[in-house]
Amino acid sequence: MKGKGIIQLLVAILVIAAVGFVAIFGIGANKSGSINNVRLGLDLAGGVSVTYETVKEDPTANELSDTVYKMQLRAQSMSTESQVYPEGDRRVTVAIPDVDDADAVLAQLGSAGNIYFIYAVGPSGTQNVKESGIDPETGDLVYELTRPMSEIIESGDVVIDGSDISGAEPNIIRNEVGITENIVELNFNSAGASKFASATSYAYQFRDSAVRDFRNCIAIVYDNKVVSCPGVASVISDGKATISGQESFEESQNLATTIRIGALPLELSVLRYYVEGAQLGADALKNSLIAGIIGLALIVLFMIIKYRIPGLASALALVFYTGLMVICLNLFEVTLTLPGIAGIILSIGMAVDANVIIFTRIQEELGSGKTVRSSIKLGFSKALSAIIDGNVTTIIAAIVLYFLGSGTVKGFAQTLAIGIILSMLTALFVTKFILDSFFKLGANGVKCYGEKKDKKSFGIVKNFGKFSIISGVIILAGIITVVVNSSTIGTPFNYGLDFSGGTATTAVFDGSLPSGINKDLETKIQAEIGELPLISTVESQNMVTIRTTELSTDNRAKVIDLLTNDYNINEKNITTESVGATVSGEMKKDALVAVIVATICMLIYIWFRFKNINFAAASVAALVHDVLVVLTVYAIGRSFISVGNTFIACLLTIVGYSINATIVIFDRIRENMKEKLSKESVSDVVDKSITQTFTRSIYTSLTTLVTVVLLAIMGDTSVKEFAIPLIAGIVCGTFSSVCLASGFWYTLQKKLKKVK
Repeated sequence: MKGKGIIQLLVAILVIAAVGFVAIFGIGANKSGSINNVRLGLDLAGGVSVTYETVKEDPTANELSDTVYKMQLRAQSMSTESQVYPEGDRRVTVAIPDVDDADAVLAQLGSAGNIYFIYAVGPSGTQNVKESGIDPETGDLVYELTRPMSEIIESGDVVIDGSDISGAEPNIIRNEVGITENIVELNFNSAGASKFASATSYAYQFRDSAVRDFRNCIAIVYDNKVVSCPGVASVISDGKATISGQESFEESQNLATTIRIGALPLELSVLRYYVEGAQLGADALKNSLIAGIIGLALIVLFMIIKYRIPGLASALALVFYTGLMVICLNLFEVTLTLPGIAGIILSIGMAVDANVIIFTRIQEELGSGKTVRSSIKLGFSKALSAIIDGNVTTIIAAIVLYFLGSGTVKGFAQTLAIGIILSMLTALFVTKFILDSFFKLGANGVKCYGEKKDKKSFGIVKNFGKFSIISGVIILAGIITVVVNSSTIGTPFNYGLDFSGGTATTAVFDGSLPSGINKDLETKIQAEIGELPLISTVESQNMVTIRTTELSTDNRAKVIDLLTNDYNINEKNITTESVGATVSGEMKKDALVAVIVATICMLIYIWFRFKNINFAAASVAALVHDVLVVLTVYAIGRSFISVGNTFIACLLTIVGYSINATIVIFDRIRENMKEKLSKESVSDVVDKSITQTFTRSIYTSLTTLVTVVLLAIMGDTSVKEFAIPLIAGIVCGTFSSVCLASGFWYTLQKKLKKVK
């Protein structure tokens, strides 16, 4: 028995050590898998910034807005954390994080020229495209225009242009005879669908020629070059088309990318590009990492002290989980930003939570007089449904957020989904494997695990009304603050640069940039204008860009005076320009739609799993409560907390935390309702369930709070703005799960019973 235990423990330690080694040092010359190889976002590592200018001299606001959104979708193929925002009336800036090769970025983004679908031979009989030979590298036919594109446009031989295309994606399909084909799937808007139906109807009549007939072809022209000249195999009237014939999936990807770039409402030309430094600075990242390490150490210490041998097993499993998380961030090329860190914090909390649920169950079984071996087996078995339901609902939310969201939302969803899957597997398999090895080594006494006796139930249900009044007062205070802020200041919250846009002040130093310039400028400008700026640097050009909300004439003058007086910068080397929000209206809409759909999906899952819609309704009610409380914190604390890029991630974290915490209690209610004694009322069952899970709720909240509180204490101002609302959300999430959610459910059950 001991021999097997030693072998098991050695295997576990060797695997953990191997994962830890890869996470710290990586594999191979490029250090794949190491923490130093994790891609970081603009806020943590900087990246390449490219500014485009519209060829059209007076674009409309809608044209510019649509162009920004489509460029955002394009930039996200390089990184989900890319930022795209307008500058002035004609410029669009694209920032790609954690890269330092501007030329490579330009090549991948493309020149953003316009795209046209044209008749290869127009209805008038004029030939617009001809063969020009064979590509020696690929062996493919090469085509070229027979006359300038301007003449083709004037003649009316353009079928559609970029403004008619709504999407282009590569795909692999299996055709009617079972052969795999690489294709590009196109989607047109209503105007484009009508035009394309008419054009394909004309070209389709020439499909049966024995030799290639250019009258049957519609050519794709990008930046005045023919990139493809496919024939028309059918009349396409549903606004969806397929381009086949690509030799590889990569070729399909390139063609789809070309079409998406060209499908911009405005034609763009490159104005400037450069590599910029991290927006939060090196200190912010270092302090956040230190806070994370200290937090993890404190969590490990707590688990060992509280749960003894199981705590030690979970501590080893948590180290394994952390290393595996780093490797997966590398493997899936996730770009890590502050919102991404929020996703990891939530998943670590849920990893600890799963262990707490299991260990509490083990102690309960020991308290009822069962043997250690039997208690361990039953502890894992009885905890399974709560762990699965809590994690699955969060994974559902993450999947929906990833596919429907954009920008920050996608990055948050990626780290959250990876973290949740790893935490669930770690708790259910790794912790169990290590715990089993300890048992075989002789840790088989009750004292090694602790036992938990039944306690007198808390009177939660009878005090539900009081708890509701407390929450109502807080939310009412938030509503009043929002109204007052809107009427006196003009906005309910303190919207940061990410949401409202503002002013970009660029200064070029005569010599190299001073050491610690980011922090120095932050402090001085905040003291001068009462606002925390966003600082980015371009060391190769001795340039600093200061982004703030829209500055008044007086404040612009103050910033310029500060730069000229404190840093001796020539005023000719200082420029100011209005910049748009990095979180566009479309991105806000995407985030809102994603959250609504995710909430509906979670509600349906809870309804299905618990076979009682009241559980689902109560879960969502608690979730809405937590979001409203956090919004209250943003409204009341607007003097020191701004609504910025981390705002969406903060609310999403609260949603995930709230749902998970509530489901654990509901799972116990469901279990106890099946075993309800005849003398017990439903309110007795609810109170007993809350009492049984109370320590789990408190311990999980404490372990999750540890890291967030350390971030609030040790982080710079930007990190504090992110951590403080998160602390409020975790606290109110615990309160709502324990004091409100079950009361909501009980109230609904009573009403349903009366109706029946």
